[in-house]
Amino acid sequence: MIKLYHCMSARSFRALWALEELGLDYELVMLPFPPRMFQKEFLAINPLGTIPAMFDGDTFMTESSAIAQYLAERYGQGKLNIPVDDPRYGSYLNWLHFGEATLTFPQTLVLRYTRLEPEERRVPQVAEDYRKWFLGRLRGLEASLAKTSPWVLGDTFTAADISVAYALMLAENLGMNGEFGPETQAYWARVQQRDSFQRALKSQKESAKAQGVA
Repeated sequence: MIKLYHCMSARSFRALWALEELGLDYELVMLPFPPRMFQKEFLAINPLGTIPAMFDGDTFMTESSAIAQYLAERYGQGKLNIPVDDPRYGSYLNWLHFGEATLTFPQTLVLRYTRLEPEERRVPQVAEDYRKWFLGRLRGLEASLAKTSPWVLGDTFTAADISVAYALMLAENLGMNGEFGPETQAYWARVQQRDSFQRALKSQKESAKAQGVA
């Protein structure tokens, strides 16, 4: 069975959401955030101390968007994935990585310098600069959705949507969703209506409660 180490609504949510979207069986291990500080024994599992950490037999992975792609390609049977001979394949890969490298990365610095660091180490200017960086890059999604709606590749919901939409989830948790453009707002509303998204939210909440993780 697939085993996923996860923190509440962290990047590992992409992997959890993909598992729910594909209807796969999995074991979910909830950790406090960040686990490298609050559950140091996790370093024996993933020396980086980051989540996600996913095991599928002998396969071990730590990159959230790559896990979504892996699950889609290995288990999706055409769902969540775009085949390499499809004309949309390049766009699919671009959005899959855009969600993490372009949209999520700047938000991690906003998170760090507004919430995670002790008060004396917080740097409002860094947080503000990267907030603007994120919102500037988000304009690319806004413009694209005006052409491709309802999903980033048109009518087909894929792992690229999981990657991109998680970045919007993080932005909402950081209080930046009020600055989404209208296309992005509508896209984010559609995403949240998906049964798989709601199941993933329920799964992490119930697992955290059962495992005693705040």
